[in-house]
Amino acid sequence: MNIVLHGINLQKEFIPLIEHLTEILKSRDSRIFFTEAFAKSIKKLPGNFRHFEILDAKKDMQQMDFVLSIGGDGTLLDTVVQVGKLEIPILGINTGRMGFLATVAKENIQNAMNDLFSRNFTIESRALVSLESSRPLFSGMNFALNEFTIHKRDTSSMIIVHTYINGQYLNSYWADGLIVATPTGSTGYSLSCGGPLITPGARNFVITPVSPHNLNVRPIIVPDESIISFKIEGRSEKFLISLDSRSTAIDATVELKLRKADFSARLVKFSGYSYFDTLRQKLNWGFDMRN
Repeated sequence: MNIVLHGINLQKEFIPLIEHLTEILKSRDSRIFFTEAFAKSIKKLPGNFRHFEILDAKKDMQQMDFVLSIGGDGTLLDTVVQVGKLEIPILGINTGRMGFLATVAKENIQNAMNDLFSRNFTIESRALVSLESSRPLFSGMNFALNEFTIHKRDTSSMIIVHTYINGQYLNSYWADGLIVATPTGSTGYSLSCGGPLITPGARNFVITPVSPHNLNVRPIIVPDESIISFKIEGRSEKFLISLDSRSTAIDATVELKLRKADFSARLVKFSGYSYFDTLRQKLNWGFDMRN
């Protein structure tokens, strides 16, 4: 089995975990690859890492059976970019804080690997947003698992985002910005701006304003087959747009359209995983702060 490991800015306290993981994979006669970013992080840390190859992303990724994301949810989002349209199953091993996406606790690596090699798992397909623009952006990696965001730059005044659904005028948002989130991204930036939670299997996007000038403006849920387009106005010459954690500056002449991508992110889930359990635990539902 070909397995690639990916991580970003690893800390030295995770060295025993990575050593343990690679030993398990070697014992299963797996061919182990590190992404270039992961290999660079490892070289900066003490540890004995052998029996691995550095992945040639353009040539080797399509030969991988699984990608193991080691880190938090941000690392898993970056892993989705690494995989792209190949739809290779991704397993998230959580060394971060939240763990909405990276659901395998580092204490459960042995059991998780046993289940992986026993094929005792399911695959969840998560929808992605895809950006179309009048000039090339994001080096061709024009998709995101969580959200697409339009935002003002730094301390500039609020912007106006004229928004259309399938060519029909929806609203002009006077705000610091606008978020279009997938069901997966509904627990992220959109949630912190007052957006609703959407279960992963729902076929919707949510449009959420960031600090709107008009307080009666609320998030709206639209079908994910919608084509969402934008025209931006503002006093500043430049605006920021982002796909998950990747951002770039554009001007108002750039035409933007958003739609559901024609491929998905495929996440490995083991028996016992429950999205609703994760919500309750991560959001402290039912937790009495008085106690």
